[in-house]
Amino acid sequence: MAELRNSFAFIQRHLNKLRWLVLSLVLALLVLLPIIHVYQSYVAAHAYDLLAPGERQLYDVMETLTAPFVDDPAEDLDAIKGTTWSGTLFGVKLSDPLAVAGQGAAGLTVYSPFLLTALVPVLVTIVLGRFFCGWLCPATLVYELNTNLGLWLNRLGLRVGQRRFDRRLKYVVLGIGLALSALSGSVLVAAIYPPAILGREFYYAVAHGGFGAGAVFFIATLLFDLSVARRGFCRYLCPGGALYSWLGRYRLLRIQRNVSECNDCTKCNAVCEFGLNPLRDDYGQECNNCSACIAACPTDALSFRWQMKDVPNQGPGHLSPRYRRQLQDGMEA
Repeated sequence: MAELRNSFAFIQRHLNKLRWLVLSLVLALLVLLPIIHVYQSYVAAHAYDLLAPGERQLYDVMETLTAPFVDDPAEDLDAIKGTTWSGTLFGVKLSDPLAVAGQGAAGLTVYSPFLLTALVPVLVTIVLGRFFCGWLCPATLVYELNTNLGLWLNRLGLRVGQRRFDRRLKYVVLGIGLALSALSGSVLVAAIYPPAILGREFYYAVAHGGFGAGAVFFIATLLFDLSVARRGFCRYLCPGGALYSWLGRYRLLRIQRNVSECNDCTKCNAVCEFGLNPLRDDYGQECNNCSACIAACPTDALSFRWQMKDVPNQGPGHLSPRYRRQLQDGMEA
């Protein structure tokens, strides 16, 4: 039993590395899929001789890479299509819940087949919480690298943003975005949603040879995070983050502190990019189960548990000097 527990703890400690791998693969796919789509268009056109030199080069490279694995690129490369905003994964149509909410607001109606494409993401969020933000959002990897850049700049003596705002601000942004979508008839909320922005911008770069206004906005969010607030856009302004937080409020999978193994070192609080307080059992609906705090804990005091609510503050860790002083004071009294 002890060996099984140790193995489980080892796996949880290294989940953050797996998360980074998954995020890297998602971002790589978001870059690769537009290239595949353009290549499929060239194949379907049967007009190789009419392609520009750069287009021919892309065609030749993709043909070399795919020829050993597929016979008909137009059909065989369709297993994964679209972006994290909306797409197809091995024949299953999936959409970001914000895409469905935004489209519903813009059209002032609910299109049932499109609504069903968000069913799987919604169910996963109810069980795992703000899981998309921590494990699948293509912007998360970029934002976390940006945070590391901020830490490096801080070590060099340059001030980086550490301001805090009310986390409820993003719910206001979500409400305003959906209201403006309803008034305009356009899905305006997608214009300020990083996963949707990256999907569009990568396609523009491949298909049209340049970036759009969304790239400027995304860079602005990175600068906001560096100069104003750590992970400020995700924490305070992201409309998708607001929706996922709300859907995952009563998630079943949560991180819990084993107070008997905690030494109050505060490393968990230091690595939490959302400014939560694992040291005092304060996760709330903002936690995206990224497992960074689990990886940072030197005593394996943090782990995933199946429960619908966070436990109340359990007080100081039993391995901490503060707890030992409390015990000693209690015995003397």
